[in-house]
Amino acid sequence: MTEKSAESTRERLVKAAAELLAEGGRDAVSTRAVSAAAGVQAPTLYRLFGDKDGLLEAVAAHAFAEYLTGKAALGESADPIEDLRRGWDLHVQFGLSHPAFYLLMYGDTRAGSSGAGKESEARLHRIVQRIAEAGLLRVSVSRGADLVHATGKGVVLTLIAKPEDQRDLELSTAAREHVISSITTGGQAVGDTDVPARAAGLAAALRRDPAGALSPAEQALLVEWLDRIADA
Repeated sequence: MTEKSAESTRERLVKAAAELLAEGGRDAVSTRAVSAAAGVQAPTLYRLFGDKDGLLEAVAAHAFAEYLTGKAALGESADPIEDLRRGWDLHVQFGLSHPAFYLLMYGDTRAGSSGAGKESEARLHRIVQRIAEAGLLRVSVSRGADLVHATGKGVVLTLIAKPEDQRDLELSTAAREHVISSITTGGQAVGDTDVPARAAGLAAALRRDPAGALSPAEQALLVEWLDRIADA
């Protein structure tokens, strides 16, 4: 099998597995069913992915890539907090529209370790970093991003677990605004006594533009201290 044909076969298998997952959930994705749907022999699947888990990791990476395409289409505005809102809404919409994919992407810790999974995490960190650079973050970038991710994931999983006619979609809006109010200054300028917010802003600025007067080790230590102050 040539490299090109192997890639084509790989794509067919991933597409077949994705379709089976969307139609019947994880239990529908057996190696036999995927091989039959893709028109290949089972040994080929094992040679390309190792086992079913390897195939599912590839499907999760495929789903993350589709999700990131939607994220990229949002672009960036001059208001990072509004960008965070739009990103949150897209995340929830994706999860409710593709519940089987979402459960695979966020219910399996290995799925998030793919390149696309890491890029998804990096995009969230970049938005929160921009909020910090604007002087509007009251916690560290790491904590802010983790709070947004954990809350958003919890909302989607909670909604997915309910029958569609029993889902309270206002839960997403309420949770979104709650977490934004928890990690930001509410759009107000940082006051002289708001030490955590000032620390978060300075840490973000140093990550973006390292201080030439400090060695890399000194800067890393300073940023660590600032993050501690921001999260105090």
